[in-house]
Amino acid sequence: MSPSTEHIRSLALAGHAGAGKTTLFEAMLHAGGALTGMGSVERGSTVSDTDPMEKARGHSIDASIASIDRNGYRIHLLDTPGYADFRGPALAALAAADTVAIVVNAANGIEHGTRSMMVHAKQRGIARLIVVNRIDAEGVDLAALVDDLREEFGNECLPLNLPASKGHSVRDAFFQTAGDTDFSSPGEAHQRIIDQVVEIDDDVMEHYLEAGESALSAAEIRAALEHCLRDGHLVPIVFTSARDGVGVVELLDLVEKILPCPSETNPPPFLDANDKPFDVTADPARHVIADVFKIVNDPFVGKLGVFRVWQGCVRKDSSLFVDDGRKPFKVAHLFRLKGREHVEIDEALPGDIAAVAKIDDIHFDAVLHDASDEGRIHLEPAAFPAPMYGLAVEPAHKGQEQKLSQALGKLAEEDPCFRVEHHKELNETVVRGLSDLHLKLMLERMKARYDVDVITHPPRIAYRETIGAAAEGHHRHKKQTGGAGQFGEVFLRVEPLDRGAGFVFDDQTKGGVIPGQFMPAIEKGVRQALDHGAIAGYPIQDVRVVVYDGKHHPVDSKEVAFISAGRKAFLDAVSRARPLVLEPLVDLEVSIPDHYVGDVTGGLASRRAQIMGTDSLRGSETLIKARVPLAELVDYPTQLKAMTGGQGRYAMAFSHYDTVPPGVQKKLAEAWKPRVEED
Repeated sequence: MSPSTEHIRSLALAGHAGAGKTTLFEAMLHAGGALTGMGSVERGSTVSDTDPMEKARGHSIDASIASIDRNGYRIHLLDTPGYADFRGPALAALAAADTVAIVVNAANGIEHGTRSMMVHAKQRGIARLIVVNRIDAEGVDLAALVDDLREEFGNECLPLNLPASKGHSVRDAFFQTAGDTDFSSPGEAHQRIIDQVVEIDDDVMEHYLEAGESALSAAEIRAALEHCLRDGHLVPIVFTSARDGVGVVELLDLVEKILPCPSETNPPPFLDANDKPFDVTADPARHVIADVFKIVNDPFVGKLGVFRVWQGCVRKDSSLFVDDGRKPFKVAHLFRLKGREHVEIDEALPGDIAAVAKIDDIHFDAVLHDASDEGRIHLEPAAFPAPMYGLAVEPAHKGQEQKLSQALGKLAEEDPCFRVEHHKELNETVVRGLSDLHLKLMLERMKARYDVDVITHPPRIAYRETIGAAAEGHHRHKKQTGGAGQFGEVFLRVEPLDRGAGFVFDDQTKGGVIPGQFMPAIEKGVRQALDHGAIAGYPIQDVRVVVYDGKHHPVDSKEVAFISAGRKAFLDAVSRARPLVLEPLVDLEVSIPDHYVGDVTGGLASRRAQIMGTDSLRGSETLIKARVPLAELVDYPTQLKAMTGGQGRYAMAFSHYDTVPPGVQKKLAEAWKPRVEED
């Protein structure tokens, strides 16, 4: 028997790597009766980290899901990766939760992952809870850590319980007001919470000031508390030591009694066909609206689409549409997840997390629904980090090109921060991710799952060529092999155009020196040279070609002759027109802790960067804005990670093309000459 929607909770565990999220996930499942015994990260026996790569490395790479049925409640738990390299699956999982528990290692304090996940959850309007873990670690100052949390994230961060017995137990401070604790007191903490909660509602505040807390009904306090959590006016702090089970049962009690249910949460921003907000309600009687937040391509089960139900009730054997598709699919099997285990269920209510298998059209961020007239409903995209680190890949064995393409496509379905690009111009396939480690593990996964080996190398830079001055060129193509020959002579002029203008071809011949039917052949020859370059082998752009004279032969002139004459006349003109190599410049934004500013700006200067300015960000961070040649950023992610201890983040966007320095142009031209000679 499924619990009612009011008795469903969903909690995502997020935060910095090493905070103890997976151990807490395991401890909560054990304390809630979903496991008979706790697994261990060190032994690779947890419900969450089941992938061989996760077991080998001792940390999460993907988000994992399991649920607890306890006291008439169902609690869906989502364990997310802490390393910034795997931020895609973590942020995707947050979209399915009503509350995000930011887990903080008491021994390490506030770390980069703590800040970034707190900011993301706040921006998406998700209720937040701070779990201070490892409270029994030697030498920790929990009172100072609470002060740090309040200073960093605001005075709305308040303890709901307090550590006692030197971190070996916790005492409630919301429902109780007495007892010994390691710092502060339950009474003092309780008063702070009530003062914070009642001020969210003017009527409750007035009632409280007039008659005191004892005059407030449980319903008034619960409604005000729910309002505070939904609006971020209260961010509860709780304490645990997950490895020893300290505070875990108390955390589960608070999840049931205090955290918002599906009808009390802020749903993600759904939009209608006109991109106007579309309201969803946690009502099982209404049409189904569900969001697919995770895709798993299982070699044995097939494609698995994991979704959160926001409205309506998904039942086994019902029919659902994917996005604006007009052909529904039948829910032949409906699953609840427990790590890698799939448990068949009959229905999923609003607030439930469930999965369907072997639906080809399903994809990340798909909206599932059961009404064809709601097919244009979609989600406003969440802000994921841009995958900037790139590697060019090619199959290690001939004949595996198609297999490689399919395998990369399946990996890209699973991770919103893993992207596959096919560069036709450079004849390259490039994979992009958040770091070298991210790509390394994705390619290892591809080898393990699909048996595809690849060769990798840095992506080629999409240089361009152009000219810096006007010049004239000429070529006479004459070939006599017995019988009819080939003849075509072309005089042309090249002129530089504004950057980004492209290519213009102009016929200014007079008197029929070149018959009109041969002019397309000349242009074809010129375009061949445009595609293959003149000095370094890169496409030529921003040039105007004017054909102004030439000669033809009434018998020997043919298209092939004018193609050759046009191409070689153009190359002759370019060689005289101060040829230039252009490189792509990108606008780069780097976010770093303040104390790394000098090192990072110095590093950028060594990469031919132009520093455009800096901005101060909240949380003692600085945003550096620079314009940098793309070629200088090939290994930048690795350097930035090493320079900032993994705390630096960056994003870039194409700006424009500009000329390379003479020394760089010389190297590119010299590298191209041997290849030309080989051809």
